[in-house]
Amino acid sequence: MPLSPPVNRALRHRRAITAEAYLRDDGLWDIEARLTDTKPREIPLAGGGVRPLGEPLHDLWLRITIDLRMNVVDADACSDWVPYPGQCDTIGPAYRKLIGLNLMKGFRKAVKERLSGVSGCTHLTELAGVLPTTAIQAFAGDVFNIRDAGTEDTNPEPPYQLHGCHALHFEGEVVRQFYPRWYGHQPKPRIKTEGSQIPAAQPSEALAATDGGATSRRPTGTSG
Repeated sequence: MPLSPPVNRALRHRRAITAEAYLRDDGLWDIEARLTDTKPREIPLAGGGVRPLGEPLHDLWLRITIDLRMNVVDADACSDWVPYPGQCDTIGPAYRKLIGLNLMKGFRKAVKERLSGVSGCTHLTELAGVLPTTAIQAFAGDVFNIRDAGTEDTNPEPPYQLHGCHALHFEGEVVRQFYPRWYGHQPKPRIKTEGSQIPAAQPSEALAATDGGATSRRPTGTSG
């Protein structure tokens, strides 16, 4: 269903975010995101300069390399177009602080702790937020087996995507039709005790160490 018809209006700004995932020859994965800001007019810059029509205000890139457990093993960032050349575009090396994080274990919080405010670029740090779900979507059906094998499946846990959004709740029609084994399932509540944190979903529990081949077991973390 499309959006409702808008009132008469004029485009003043476009922000575009793209994210792509690549399987590398060495068995690792690159998750690469790009952010651009453009306007349908010339852009006045500080100091009296003007960014001509058609040239972006921002064109920023962020790439991480992950293993099959979603550990970040490498990171790279660059700023091709910025409003303050020689200043904005020097922050790229800071994003190597992403190395060692895990996309499924408090990633966004860790990014904020390391790279928010003057420790990073507002837009690159925001761009990092799309990396976890991009990786999950890339792994689904390729690394992660997201299909339920019904009564033949001995995995005691439902596919991770179930009960993660309104369409996939255990009492819903999607689960009834496509995941009947889990229709009406009652998830175990997670109890947060004092001084502890609710554990994040951990696909690594079902991912054996590999040299790049896909795993055969269903993980506890997938996307629909």
